[in-house]
Amino acid sequence: MSQRQYAFHREAAPGGPPRLAYVSRAQYSSEWNSSLHTHGCAELFFITGGHGRFRTRQEEFPVAIHDAVIVNANVPHTEVSQLDSPLEYTVLGVERLETMAGAEGYALLHLHTGWEELMGCLRLMLQEAEEALPGYERVCQDLLEVVLVRLNRQRDAALSGESSDARSSRECGLVRRYIDNHFKENLSLDQLAQLAHLNKYYLAHAFRRQFGVSPINYLISRRIEESRFLLRETDHTLSLIAQILGFSSLSYFSQCFRRVEGVSPMEYRRLHRKKSGEVD
Repeated sequence: MSQRQYAFHREAAPGGPPRLAYVSRAQYSSEWNSSLHTHGCAELFFITGGHGRFRTRQEEFPVAIHDAVIVNANVPHTEVSQLDSPLEYTVLGVERLETMAGAEGYALLHLHTGWEELMGCLRLMLQEAEEALPGYERVCQDLLEVVLVRLNRQRDAALSGESSDARSSRECGLVRRYIDNHFKENLSLDQLAQLAHLNKYYLAHAFRRQFGVSPINYLISRRIEESRFLLRETDHTLSLIAQILGFSSLSYFSQCFRRVEGVSPMEYRRLHRKKSGEVD
């Protein structure tokens, strides 16, 4: 492998923003070692030439020019080049950064727009690092911020400068509060994930880990809680209650209610009113 790498040695302030640890430029050669390996920081790969494949423990997928791969710290990965079309790429090593796009710890982006602008930032970053003139580390750090802002405009990037635990806790709390305030509306996991700017599968996993229940089951529990009040205190029909609470149908409402309460909505209403009559 032909490679130029430039490391940055500024002290990282605890809890600060993402920091550029190194930038490198690599091109395939006969001594290329395609063994799985890890790094102590996130890596952002920008494929600038050739064709190849990106490999992790879970899967392997093709990459070519206009592709970017974001790999979280400590996620095993490697690159494999096609012999007749040598792979070339620029890599940024970034501390305190991760993609939240998937539970696997990596994301593939196809950058059909804004590619030349990103390449301009990377070329200038490499030039500044190579010349090492006064202030070059500040310039490179500022360029990194531009790159991250532009990448975050991509729907599938989901970059975070916080630890995954801190961010997922904050975003899951936001989703729960939103459900508490909007549970009567027609909500889906896709909508909640969009609200939290998280991949929907990651959101479901993180929400369950934090609250012990999936977002959709939490939504159903809030609706059932409200339905108990409506069954006890109003003469609304079951169909109207199902409609008020955002259930897609009366049968789905009855199914969810029975699963939570152990009885049908009508049985719940009769039992409660019988008890109320006995008290009276």
